Amino acid sequence: MSTGTLEVILALVISVVLHELAHGAVARLLGDTTAQQAGRLTLNPLKHIDPFGSILFPLILAVGQLTTLGHVAFMYGWAKPVPVNPMELRLNGARHPRQLMAVVAAAGPLMNFALAVLGGFLLNTGQAIDFLVYFIEINLVLGLFNLFPMPPMDGGRIAVGVLPLPAARWLSGFEQRGIVLVLLVIFILPLVLAQFGVRFDPFQEAMGRLLPWAEQIILQITGAGHGN
Repeated sequence: MSTGTLEVILALVISVVLHELAHGAVARLLGDTTAQQAGRLTLNPLKHIDPFGSILFPLILAVGQLTTLGHVAFMYGWAKPVPVNPMELRLNGARHPRQLMAVVAAAGPLMNFALAVLGGFLLNTGQAIDFLVYFIEINLVLGLFNLFPMPPMDGGRIAVGVLPLPAARWLSGFEQRGIVLVLLVIFILPLVLAQFGVRFDPFQEAMGRLLPWAEQIILQITGAGHGN
């Protein structure tokens, strides 16, 4: 395994673990102890590994891209979701399960964006540059992708928390099957269509526009690379 691959894996593990930990920590601050009782408020990556999302799905992506493209162009995975009980969430003693669940959901992407900013500041030290570049990009991809407005993605749960109740109820109906639709449309379908010479890759196209923009913002905030 190459040094670059190890750096990508390390950056991905740190990013997804802290993403999930942020969900659990904010839920705990809002009164829900479910994640704490499940032993998920920990930095131990073994507690957060999802057999499919952390191992099998990245492997399927890698094999599919090697078969169709001859190389791995992108990698994605996720940790085991931190358990949260919306009915236990309170603010100033009052229950607002929908709205406070949106706050808990937002904590994950916000953690990834904060980690990307931290990576930008660390770039100024001139140390571990390759790892930090991977770290920034992975966190930006995780943060942006998780804002996709379809439950159980964080963006979907945020939308459920802020939309009018009828629309929120309709959208929340995708909670159980939403991830399947997201994976099929964004990851699996492009690989299948590529076998027939059809280019359909909305995730890559969106990241091709959003990622350079987000990276530029990080560089501006942190001053990374200036004067080098």
